[in-house]
Amino acid sequence: EVQLVESGGGSVQAGGSLRLSCIASGLSVDTYGIGWFRQVPEKAREGISCISTSGGHTDSTYYADSVKGRFTVSSDNAKKTVYLEIIDLKPEDTAVYYCAFRSHYYCSQYGVFENAFDKWGKGTLVTVSS
Repeated sequence: EVQLVESGGGSVQAGGSLRLSCIASGLSVDTYGIGWFRQVPEKAREGISCISTSGGHTDSTYYADSVKGRFTVSSDNAKKTVYLEIIDLKPEDTAVYYCAFRSHYYCSQYGVFENAFDKWGKGTLVTVSS
């Protein structure tokens, strides 16, 4: 069974950068999609990025408009890890960041949706101060 663990969150000042990691254990397929989401209290979870890979190659990526240009998603299949690099952090990026997995999933160019994924990590907190 696939299990996901996020790491790399922390407290940073505005303008700083972070690299979040999502490590997938129990992975038995080489074709899958990983979505990144974030959530602040009392707000709906926001889908912000997605990467789909097949045979070690990236098939597609997606970025929400709110993060395009500052967030970069990548994968290291040997390490079974997906990264989310964030630059120029803003206070509005403060949230718990989650990664989610779906086998044989190709990222849509119309968005990344919670109900498309069936395995979730527990999240990592990013706090950005002004």
